[in-house]
Amino acid sequence: MVDCTNDIIETQALIIGAGPVGLFQVFELGLLGIKAHVVESLAAPGGQCAELYPNKPIFDIPACPAITGQALTDNLLKQIEPFDAKFHYSQEVVALDRQDDGRFLVTTSIGQVFLAAAVIIAAGMGSFQAVKLKVDGAEDLEGSHVAYSVRDPERYRGKDVVVLGGGDSALDWALTLQPIANSVVVMHRSQKFRAAKASVDKMMKLCDDYKMQFIQGQVSELIQQDGKLQSIKVAGSDGVTRRLELDDLLVFFGLVPDLGALKNWGLELYKRQVLVDTEKFQTSIPGIYAVGDINYYPGKKKLILSGFHENALAAFAIKEQLYPDKKVMLQYTTTSPIMHERLQVEDPMKEDVA
Repeated sequence: MVDCTNDIIETQALIIGAGPVGLFQVFELGLLGIKAHVVESLAAPGGQCAELYPNKPIFDIPACPAITGQALTDNLLKQIEPFDAKFHYSQEVVALDRQDDGRFLVTTSIGQVFLAAAVIIAAGMGSFQAVKLKVDGAEDLEGSHVAYSVRDPERYRGKDVVVLGGGDSALDWALTLQPIANSVVVMHRSQKFRAAKASVDKMMKLCDDYKMQFIQGQVSELIQQDGKLQSIKVAGSDGVTRRLELDDLLVFFGLVPDLGALKNWGLELYKRQVLVDTEKFQTSIPGIYAVGDINYYPGKKKLILSGFHENALAAFAIKEQLYPDKKVMLQYTTTSPIMHERLQVEDPMKEDVA
């Protein structure tokens, strides 16, 4: 049993991951009166949606005909404001140990310690790491002239940009930046793309109209001066090495998921996912739950929509775990005064007697 100090944060629930499913878990717990802390490896909320596709529309969120990854994140943050969740960014969970009283002692990569009655894993497919450009000097230019994601497209207005990759991310961002940048060059090792055909066709049409350029080849050298990228050398498919001047290099070679320390927690896994039941979305360790893409059960579909459903059932299970002697009643946000109080809204059914 841990002797708690001021350095240990005690909480009813600790959510690992601040993507859309992790954020909505805050909401479902909050409706049941459960407070939560959230640990996120990235520097901001939103997970993969906000990190890689902030401006790309999502079409399968209920009541939203189309919404971008960043807008979805912003709306979820607005929705959970009444519950005052505490966020802990830029850190990963590195250790988890069950205590004598059944709670979990959780330690992060920066030394923050939590003591939680319930732990909810909402970490997507784990900690995603971008596949890096393996060319000398690329690491030194990260954050200045070499990037693996786009947070602000305006950053590239009027610039000469080269986009590496042949998948959806590469072509989506190339097409997004084409009207903004001074020039956009897409470079891929072959003419076989993994992106949607419509994106490939649109890119090729822009190339035919001399509004964009496609080069089949690979970067062989980065030429820089005083920490500034000047140009790159490109090994073409024809065997000729050419020099190409540019301002910024965007690399979209894909992401590599890493379960990290989670592999060592003794959870039952199915391939690279955490096995859960479909009643509580509890893992093989009582008190630890998994929602979203990180979990597996027969019929699992990796959709944000599915994760939202899992959030609700996990929240009710956690409520029962925390208060085993109390019956958990299903209440509706349209009519329940308790829900209205937790949401900090006026009773919509209350008559205006003024």
